[in-house]
Amino acid sequence: MLLFGGPYSNLQALHALMDAARQRAIPAERMICTGDVVAYCGDPSATTDALRAARIPLAAGNCEKHLAAGAPDCGCGFDAGTTCDLLSAGWYGVANAQIGPDQRGWMATAADIISFSHAGQRFAVIHGGMTDIARFIWPCSDRKVFEEEWAAVEAAIGPVDAIVAGHSGIPFTKDCAKGRWINAGVIGMPPHDGGQDTRFAVLDQGQVTFHKLGYDVEAAVAAMERAGLTQGYHSALRSGYWPSEDVLPPELRRAALASG
Repeated sequence: MLLFGGPYSNLQALHALMDAARQRAIPAERMICTGDVVAYCGDPSATTDALRAARIPLAAGNCEKHLAAGAPDCGCGFDAGTTCDLLSAGWYGVANAQIGPDQRGWMATAADIISFSHAGQRFAVIHGGMTDIARFIWPCSDRKVFEEEWAAVEAAIGPVDAIVAGHSGIPFTKDCAKGRWINAGVIGMPPHDGGQDTRFAVLDQGQVTFHKLGYDVEAAVAAMERAGLTQGYHSALRSGYWPSEDVLPPELRRAALASG
């Protein structure tokens, strides 16, 4: 199984992911996207069409939900007035202008939760959290956060051995009381680590491995520039660092990572 999140309107990264899947002989039916097909980058319509054409199962992200509903913002869960909140108005406006009725209708069909069996275990796939689709859950989040979400997932679909999520943009695994929490990472933006490569996950015989995804960064930046998206996220594709750290917990900010 190939697990990934956040294409984020980065068409070049999605094409690179499909190449990586072909190299591993993983067909579309054994791939799952954790949502946010559309976000920061410059090709929202083409990225949506490419993922749709590939027939990869999609768990609904907050961006799909809000675009399908014709909402005025992304519902990303950023605190009001933060840099991430202010920057989101730019890319969401571009996406809202490009995404057509048929694409919004397809987004509306995305499932809130997907389940599958692998290596004798049952997995659930969600976007952010089950209690809140845009909940930011980090490797350093309190154990009660994971317990709350696990209880909500099992209330919806019954017992599971692992939960696969996205939204936060940082890949990680966490051993919880009832099983593993797996954030598959995102392919459209680097994980705030100073490198240009993004991430996806492969589940094989019950084991999860994270893989770097290289793609045509300059072409992705050029697409953002053509769309007028030059407020900071275009630089993040080159630098590997997000334009603001205010969404991140202190433990995951550059100063803490450098000292640790």
